[in-house]
Amino acid sequence: MLVRGRGCHPVRVRTSTAGRLMLLDTPSLYFRAFHGVPRSVRAPDGTPVNAVRGLLDTLARQIVEIRPTRLVACFDADWRPPFRVALLASYKAHRVAAGGTGGTGSAGSAGSAGWAEDVPAELTAQLPVIDAVLDAVGVPRVSAAGYEADDVIGTLATRDQAEVDVLTGDRDLFQLVDDSRPVRVRYAVERFAVIDEAAVASRFGIPGRAYADFAVLRGDPSDGLPGVSGIGPKTAAALLSRFGSLAAVRAAAARGEIAGFPGRSRQRIIEAAAYLDAAVPVVRVVTDVGLPPVPDRLPARPADSAGLAALARRWGVEKACDRLVAALGHV
Repeated sequence: MLVRGRGCHPVRVRTSTAGRLMLLDTPSLYFRAFHGVPRSVRAPDGTPVNAVRGLLDTLARQIVEIRPTRLVACFDADWRPPFRVALLASYKAHRVAAGGTGGTGSAGSAGSAGWAEDVPAELTAQLPVIDAVLDAVGVPRVSAAGYEADDVIGTLATRDQAEVDVLTGDRDLFQLVDDSRPVRVRYAVERFAVIDEAAVASRFGIPGRAYADFAVLRGDPSDGLPGVSGIGPKTAAALLSRFGSLAAVRAAAARGEIAGFPGRSRQRIIEAAAYLDAAVPVVRVVTDVGLPPVPDRLPARPADSAGLAALARRWGVEKACDRLVAALGHV
C-alpha cells in the first residue's frame, strides 16, 4: 500500500493498530509558530522562516516528550469544505480573503471550492518550505480532497487502536477525546496541556465527550458558528449536563418537558431546529474519510539526507532540522 503527501514520494506501508500515534494539526501549528516566533527569523536571502523553525522545534520537543511510535502531519485539502458551507453559509466566511480566489492549503491550493483563506503573505511563502522539509525528513503528510485537517485527524484517530495524541491549538478537536483508548489532545495554546475527558468536563461543565454538542449550542465566532440565540456557555453546559447530549436535549424539548430547561431555553431549542439540523454535521469532525494506511513506524533516518541538508542551508534552519532528526533518533 502506498501513501502520498501532496508532492511526496510514495512510501510503502502496512497497516498497524499498536503503539502510540501522534497526529499533527499542521495548519494550526504553523499558524501559531508564525505568530509566536519573531518575524526577524529569516533565511540568508531574507525570506521569513519563523513558521518553519517554530514548527520544527515544536515537533522535536513533542516527539521527545510523547515518544510516539508513529507520526502523521495532517493538512487541509479544503480549509472551507463545500459540504459544510452548503449547510451553513457563515462557516469561516469571515476568513475568506478579499477576491476569494487563490489560497494557501499546504503549498498554495485554495481547495476545490476556490475560496482563498486570508493568510499573511509572509506565512504563505513558508508553506512550500514546510512541505519540503517534512518530506526530506520522512514525516508523512496526509490530506483528503474536500476535507479539512480535522477530518483527517478524526479518521486516523478513530480507526486506529493505538493511543493517540493530537497536537493542535484548535478546541474543535476536543470532541475527539476518549479516555477508553485513550485519545488525548495536546493543546498548543496552553503549552500542550493534556486534554482528556476529565479536562473537558472540568473546563466546560459538560460530559467529557460532549464538546461538539456544546460548540453547536454555544456557537463559535472563530468558525462563523452563530449558536442558538439566547443560549450561552452556562445554559449550554446546564442542558448537556442534565440531558447528556444535544440529541437528548432536542428530544426532551420536543416532548414538552419543562424540567431541566432554564428560562426560555426549551422554546429557543425548538425555534432553532433548522440551525441545529445544519450545524451538527458542520461541527462534527468526519471520522470515515477514505484514507490509505500510514507508515507503521517513525523514520529512523531522514528520507533524503542530502536534500534535507540542502534545504536546511538554503533556509537557515540547520539547527532546527538537527534537533528534529535527533529527536526522531532517540525515540
